Amino acid sequence: MSMHWQELLPADSYLVSSAGLLHDYDRKILTRLYQPLIGPICISLYMTLWSELEENRLWSEASSHYQLMNTIGLKLGDIYEARLLLEGIGLLNVYKKSKEDTKEFIYELNSPLSPQQFFTDGMLNIYLYKKIGKVQFNRLKRFFCDDHILTDQYESVTKSFAEVFSSDHLDSLYVTDEAKNEWKPLPEQQYINRADGVEPSGFDGLFDFDLLLAGIKSSIVPKKAFTPKIKSTIAKLAFLYGIDPLEMQKLVMDAVSLDDEIDEEILRKAARDWYQIERQADMPSLVNRVQPIRERTQKEEPKTQEQELIRHLETISPRDRLTQLSGGAEPSSGDLKVVEGVMINQKLNPGVVNVLIEYVMLKTDMKFTKGYVEKLAGHWARLKVSTVIEAMELAKKEHRKYQDWAQGSRNVAKGGRKKTIREEVVPEWLEKKEETQQEQKVDQPELNEQKRELQEKWKQWKAGGEMNDGKD
Repeated sequence: MSMHWQELLPADSYLVSSAGLLHDYDRKILTRLYQPLIGPICISLYMTLWSELEENRLWSEASSHYQLMNTIGLKLGDIYEARLLLEGIGLLNVYKKSKEDTKEFIYELNSPLSPQQFFTDGMLNIYLYKKIGKVQFNRLKRFFCDDHILTDQYESVTKSFAEVFSSDHLDSLYVTDEAKNEWKPLPEQQYINRADGVEPSGFDGLFDFDLLLAGIKSSIVPKKAFTPKIKSTIAKLAFLYGIDPLEMQKLVMDAVSLDDEIDEEILRKAARDWYQIERQADMPSLVNRVQPIRERTQKEEPKTQEQELIRHLETISPRDRLTQLSGGAEPSSGDLKVVEGVMINQKLNPGVVNVLIEYVMLKTDMKFTKGYVEKLAGHWARLKVSTVIEAMELAKKEHRKYQDWAQGSRNVAKGGRKKTIREEVVPEWLEKKEETQQEQKVDQPELNEQKRELQEKWKQWKAGGEMNDGKD
């Protein structure tokens, strides 16, 4: 189901460049800090591209993706998905030039963040803490730290340049403008420098600053307090913790200092406290994420019920979708662990997980069985399902197979005794005929009402959902 072939072909060529000089110390940062977040395949791709650069060089020779596939031992789809993760986390910039039959890419490697930048990032460090746990996180922090020797009790005796060197013949230092031009590299050249790491970006466009500012009087928080750095922090915190503009207004006003500036550290702490109170959790996890923008198919304003459903599943987190399906109650820790395990181990996008949640709960009387969820998730992951529409189409196509899986799971759970299993409730886009059957069989009015509401949301898919009993 992967759509990588629309973007990339084995015959497409590429060049590797470096935004700055990469150092051997960067390898430790990549493997120790980045690898737990994006996985070994991504780090392997980065290292392979890095190896194509000659020592102390910024450009490689041209190569094809077919050669890269043979070198790294991965399919093109896997390389493309790993490339996207490297782009998203700030380790890779990609440039494309289309030719007649093929495309040419430039893969520009960015330096990773320094340990200090990473551990104070406010996002990557939190995701890492959540992924590896407190003990391993503190071990890594100690690995990238060393003793700090205070020099307050020492007297500086360092000599300055002027104290050490002298210049007796100032007139001999005159150079012409022509000579000054010799200091500059040619237009097609650049000096080899060490570049700073690139932080994750793209959050500003996801946050409604107009709504935020509309509810804050300038007498309380001056407009000048919203510096580019502060706005970037606000957008990042909103993405990380799922804070809407109205809630953020309160946090921003509480973080204003006596100098009418927004204290970044106080704002970060306020956001963490808000999250702990609202979510009853220590750190945010993957279940709070929403579908990545690049994987959303409903980008225009919805005009039909079908488009509204797709937009809803693409812009809500799996946690919030579970909350909605539970009538507003906080999801159980067991259900959240199942969802997070699927997102980590199967690497399914949040929107795809939302389709999975609805499908499973509709088929199993609003139960969320771990074994069944993981089996479907594994199937979808192997087929590279990445968008909401792909997930819905696959569920429609493989409905009979999934129905057999569900029945098999129930038989195993009951010691292998085969019983007559009543028809499960499914969305109308799968089988419209089951709506009548289910209304007759469900004896729990509230549960039945929740199912009917879900079925109504899927109504636009019924045209393609009618299936004959003989079809798979």
